[in-house]
Amino acid sequence: MLKDNALQGKTIIVTGGGTGLGKSMTQVFLQLGAQVVITSRKVPVLEQTAAELHQLTGGEILPLACDVRDYSAVENMLQAAVERFNKVDVLINNAAGNFVSPTERLSAKAFDVVTDIVLKGSYNTTLAQGKRWIAAQQPGTILNIVTTYAWTGSGYVVPSACAKAGVLALTRSLAAEWAKYGIRSNAIAPGPFPTEGAMSRLFPPQLAETLDPVKRIPLKRLGDHRELANLAAYLISDYAGFINGEVVTIDGGEWLYGAGEFNHFDTIPSELWDALAQMRRKSE
Repeated sequence: MLKDNALQGKTIIVTGGGTGLGKSMTQVFLQLGAQVVITSRKVPVLEQTAAELHQLTGGEILPLACDVRDYSAVENMLQAAVERFNKVDVLINNAAGNFVSPTERLSAKAFDVVTDIVLKGSYNTTLAQGKRWIAAQQPGTILNIVTTYAWTGSGYVVPSACAKAGVLALTRSLAAEWAKYGIRSNAIAPGPFPTEGAMSRLFPPQLAETLDPVKRIPLKRLGDHRELANLAAYLISDYAGFINGEVVTIDGGEWLYGAGEFNHFDTIPSELWDALAQMRRKSE
């Protein structure tokens, strides 16, 4: 979507960058000339991804182990990134955890597993990197990956909904507060994008037909990773320099379809519409 050198000279940190959407975004960032730091707790996965993407793109990629729930670990990761690339320009808060469950079945620890990664992890990295940018009088860009139920809420993923709502509030709040430092803050709210593991956890195979997410998407397909990666690349690029405090939904119309009271009427067959039309005419 962008010119080959659109991200030339930028150093980007992607949390949860070893797999899934984080890996897909990293690939596009590298292809556009950026240097990328990928982080997670799984070092072998990070190293494998780094080797694969370097061979594929020729770009510079640095895998760093980091538990985003630990502020000191975040500080160490940021310092290692600066030592390698001299500066950091962009922070992508992508690390996440989620599972489906009736809320009353959750323990407090289960709730913490999700909120600590998503919300605490995001504010740890944001606070640590933001302080560095402000102290150095350096502009920066933050991009957070949220969900559409960050503003609607959703049953059965309550810890994730709470955490993502917090990240969305963080996005908008800092867009207002930190813009004076030249720091932009935006978010992307993806719909269903197939990733290894996540789809089977959120849509168990034994319920795949009943819970098929495609049925809730007006475009009748899942998202393609490249579509989200292109959007992310644009939002962190200089071309989006006047976009601040925005959350961009990329879900094929899914949440709007679910929000409209009569949208599910598209399942009504043509013959029934004919019968309903005749009934209406009789009453006119």
